[in-house]
Amino acid sequence: MGATVFLNGTILDGYGADAAATTALAIDGDGTWIATGPEAEALHGDAESVIDLAGGVLAPAFGDGHAHPLQGGLEKLGPQVRACRSVAEIVACVKRWADEHPEQEWIYGASYDATLAADGLFDARWLDEAVPDRPVVLRAWDYHTVWVNSEALRRAGIDADTPEPPLGRIPRREDGSPLGILQEPGAVDLLLPVEPGRPHHERVEALRLATEEYASLGIAWIQDAWVEPAEVEAYLDASARGQLATRVNLALRADPLRWRDQVPAFVEARRRVEELDDPLLTAATVKVFVDGVVENHTAAMLDDYTDVPGDRGMVNWDAAELAAAAVTFDRLGFQLHFHAIGDAACRIALDVFERVEEQNGPRDRRPVIAHVQLADPADLPRFARLGAIANFEPLWAQLDPMMLDLTLPRIGQEREPLQYPIRTLHDSARISFGSDWPVSDNDWRPGVATAVTRQTAAGVPAAGWTPAERITLSDALDSYSVGVAHQAFADAGRDLVWLDRDPRAAAPHDLREVRVLGTWIAGVRRTA
Repeated sequence: MGATVFLNGTILDGYGADAAATTALAIDGDGTWIATGPEAEALHGDAESVIDLAGGVLAPAFGDGHAHPLQGGLEKLGPQVRACRSVAEIVACVKRWADEHPEQEWIYGASYDATLAADGLFDARWLDEAVPDRPVVLRAWDYHTVWVNSEALRRAGIDADTPEPPLGRIPRREDGSPLGILQEPGAVDLLLPVEPGRPHHERVEALRLATEEYASLGIAWIQDAWVEPAEVEAYLDASARGQLATRVNLALRADPLRWRDQVPAFVEARRRVEELDDPLLTAATVKVFVDGVVENHTAAMLDDYTDVPGDRGMVNWDAAELAAAAVTFDRLGFQLHFHAIGDAACRIALDVFERVEEQNGPRDRRPVIAHVQLADPADLPRFARLGAIANFEPLWAQLDPMMLDLTLPRIGQEREPLQYPIRTLHDSARISFGSDWPVSDNDWRPGVATAVTRQTAAGVPAAGWTPAERITLSDALDSYSVGVAHQAFADAGRDLVWLDRDPRAAAPHDLREVRVLGTWIAGVRRTA
């Protein structure tokens, strides 16, 4: 493939105030910069493609350091409940979709707003009003909880006699019968023996839809942070068909109860991906859920939940087993990507990274702790010492209904200002940004705005929530681009986004007005 030359705009090598700028750029077929300025302009006559930037800005593409593109794509293929603002709206939406799709034996949907019912507890009988005779499975927007109807419970054999599963919870009515909510994988997986799951062709189509949407946002690289075996097959098929529009790295989920059996399968999955030799697909990471989420009291805490004395959440792994798994996967060359929401979980993750370095010796491993919602201030300096990347979902750092209704009542005022220490870790270690899509918006623009302001889209509160943890606009843009590229072991700037204006000059809450005009990934334009 020949060179592409970009003219008549501003080309940036980053988003910092000191970013180098030029007026023209030439890249080769894989995206490598081969000339800038007058030297690039001189190549336009022989170039395969010449792009007139029309006064816009060409800059490093953005990335998403923690997301679930397959799940986001699948949401588009079921009942669209995300926008529903009441239980009644959800029920009506599910009924309408079920009536339109009588061929669907199991009905899957996501992501309902968990604040629409007291304490996030939804009753199976409410869904029975929509669909009484077919199973319905809806994921909450945290993706750690599902709401099911009575038929789904019946087919799975989940009743008053079902014991509490390891690594999961089943909220119950006073008579002991299951309410209709299954929390965390240990409970959700009780459905697996009877549910068919999403068919392969839907998974492949979901990946096409998701990656095309990401490319349209100027996002070139995605960390799929939870990949199961069937999903590997979908990625391989999508890659072979040329249906991936962005780079995706797969994080294979390690199961705390059977991780040893997974080791050869993970190595084989990585080999099969490498064999495809597709620059858009890698499988270089292993995912670990250290804990759950605050909203359902499964985030692992150093101290009791404020609203449930004696409850400190759920740790998903035995400490020795987690250390052994991490040492094993690291020795095999996998990057470690740990979900840690609670402060206890964050400490556990750092302890494990320390053990890995002790056992396997120093190397550039760039382990990731995703979310870092709560961390003991005493643990924050350990990120830099261990070379650990703090991957934040900045859109969560605001006083939205989830924070007000489900988080703050559980952690209390004393721990409130410890949440999402973005500025602290930016100044002392390496950070990256992500969305956790479809948990929240996959668009980088509102995430950047929130990181800068710590406000809702309406500008509340005026001074920002926990304002000491705000960062500058340039730093936020870098965290969504250069920071993610560092996490990905990639060269920032090889993938490019064409914007209609310099985002560094925009007011944070006006970033939505910055338009993405094109995205080049591995040297190929992936958007119109």
